[in-house]
Amino acid sequence: MTNVVAETSAIPRAGTSMFVNGLFPRRRALVVVVGFVLGFLLAYAWSPKLADDQIGFNSADAMLGHNALTTPIAGIASGVIFAFVSGLAGSFTACNVMVLGAVGPLVGESALSRRESLTRIARPIGWLAAGMLPVSALYGAMVGIFGTHMPQFSTIHSPGLSPRIIQAMIDFGIIGLVMIVLGLAAAGIVPDPLAAVSRRFPNAPLVLMGVLIGAFLIGRPYPLFGQMFRSAAERHNPAYGAAAFALQSLGNIVVMSLIVVLISLVLRGRAGRWLAAEPARVSALTASGFLVAGVFAVVYWDVRLLHLLGYIWFPTAPWH
Repeated sequence: MTNVVAETSAIPRAGTSMFVNGLFPRRRALVVVVGFVLGFLLAYAWSPKLADDQIGFNSADAMLGHNALTTPIAGIASGVIFAFVSGLAGSFTACNVMVLGAVGPLVGESALSRRESLTRIARPIGWLAAGMLPVSALYGAMVGIFGTHMPQFSTIHSPGLSPRIIQAMIDFGIIGLVMIVLGLAAAGIVPDPLAAVSRRFPNAPLVLMGVLIGAFLIGRPYPLFGQMFRSAAERHNPAYGAAAFALQSLGNIVVMSLIVVLISLVLRGRAGRWLAAEPARVSALTASGFLVAGVFAVVYWDVRLLHLLGYIWFPTAPWH
C-alpha cells in the first residue's frame, strides 16, 4: 500500500467517527481498487490445508502436548484450556484471519501521537474486547442450552448446501459486507454509518469491531472449534459454554494485539513521523485494512463456497 498511501494531499473535512477522520486520500478510488484486488487475491490464494492443518493443528498439538483434534476433552478445566489454545492456534484460519483487518484501524488510532504508552495502545484493544466478549459469551451460553439441536453440532457432510454451510455463509457474508462499508466510509466514498452513534459514544466503532470478531464463532466451521462446540453442547452447561467461547475469542485476538503493539512501537520512529505528516495516510491505512478483510470474507465464504458446491465458477489456484 506504500505507493497508494503516499499520494494523499487531501481536503480536510470534519471527522465523523474514530474510523473516519475527515482527511481522505486524494486517490480514494485507487485505495479502494487496491483493497478489493488484494482481498480477492487473498481469497483466491488462501490454502486451508496450510492454515488449518499445518499451522492450526500443529500449533495446538504443541501447546496442549497431545493431538488436539482426536483427543477428547476430558472435563471443564480441560475444556477451558482447550478453548483458549484452539482460539490462539486458529489465529490464521480463514474464519479468523479477518481479525487482522482491525490492525489498520487500531494502528491508525494509536499512531496519531508519538508519545504513546502501552496503556494508551491497550485501550482500543480493551474496547474491542468489550464488544467481542458479550457476543461470544452469549453464543456460548446458548450452545450450552440448545447446542445439540444447532447446525454446528452436526458432523454430517452434505454434498450440497447443508444448514451448517448456510449458517457460515450468512454469518461471514454479513461480517464481510459490514467491513466493506466501513472501509468505503474510511476512504470517503460513502457516508460514515457510525457518525450519529459516535457523537454520543466515541468508542462505538471499536465496540462494533469487537462485535464482528465475537460473531466469527457463530459461523465458524474450524474442526478444533467444532470439537469445543460439541463439548459445550453435550455438557448442557451454559456457564461453561459462555466461559469457553469467551476464551476462544480472546485467543483469537492475541496475535492481532501483539501485531498492533509492535507496529505502534515502530511507528514512534521515522514511520510514525511519515504517517503523522499526512493524516490522510491514516485514512488509507484504515480503509485498506477493512476492505481487504471484508472482500476476503465475502469472496472466500460465499463466492468460493458456491463454486466448491458446483453452483458457480470461481478460479482455482494451482496449489489447491
